[in-house]
Amino acid sequence: MSRPPAKRTLKRRPQAGRGGRKPAKKVGLLDKAVAAIPVSEQTLRKATGWSMFAGALAVLIAMAAWLGIPGTIGIALAETVGRAGLKVDRIEVTGNSRMDRMTIYAVALDQRSRAMPLIDLEGVRNRLLDYPWIADARVSRRLPDMLVIDIVEREPVAIWQNHGQLMLIDVTGKPLEPVSPDAMPPLPLVIGDGANEREPQYQTLMNAAPQFKRLVKAATWVGDRRWDILFASGEKLSLPEGEDAAAKALEKFAQLDARDRLLGRGYLSFDLRDPTRMVLRLPGGATNAKAITGEGA
Repeated sequence: MSRPPAKRTLKRRPQAGRGGRKPAKKVGLLDKAVAAIPVSEQTLRKATGWSMFAGALAVLIAMAAWLGIPGTIGIALAETVGRAGLKVDRIEVTGNSRMDRMTIYAVALDQRSRAMPLIDLEGVRNRLLDYPWIADARVSRRLPDMLVIDIVEREPVAIWQNHGQLMLIDVTGKPLEPVSPDAMPPLPLVIGDGANEREPQYQTLMNAAPQFKRLVKAATWVGDRRWDILFASGEKLSLPEGEDAAAKALEKFAQLDARDRLLGRGYLSFDLRDPTRMVLRLPGGATNAKAITGEGA
């Protein structure tokens, strides 16, 4: 008895889109993100490969240290990576204007190895902080072969004269570098032992009478106790001890000068160490005491 022929199942082919075109492939979020990155796919793959390789190496070195494997093995691994191309070949320095760039390069390359995993970033930073001009430094790696150093420099705010030497100082009083008398920048001059350390105090003092800032030629720190102010017109103003007392005396002198025009009239000095009176010294050694107690004095 013959069997009926088997039925054939026809497979349906995917229908083409209108006009004979295949349906458009859906673009995922990851594909869109990759497309938005302003680098080529080849560059991206290379950078990703270096990052993954460096991360794997870091894990291996950490495991070696945890298992007690001798440090030479970790160093050997890092050196192998360096020979493969992951080593310092370029240094990018930003933020420096006074600090010599070649000195920064020398500090950065003062390493036992140029292999990236062996670069002591904190050590480079600490050595840079030994230089007076550098207030802070940030050191980082940029794979595969660049070391990036961002310098934050100190700003000179005054000149410190001590034992005949002139030195630029910053707002904290830190000495930065010597300066020639023939090339002094237009900065306040503070004189005497320890005057540099009192620079913040001096700036606060001058804020009590800001109109005098452009009229002051120098300020001398006397006996590690108080300030003498030397005006550009030649007069000296002796202030009392203590920050508050000195500020009040300077403010009072500003009021008297505004009323009586004391500066530029031939006086040699003004002494305000006594809070109740001002002693004026005249040419020839004569002195005159003027009471300053009370309103309108």
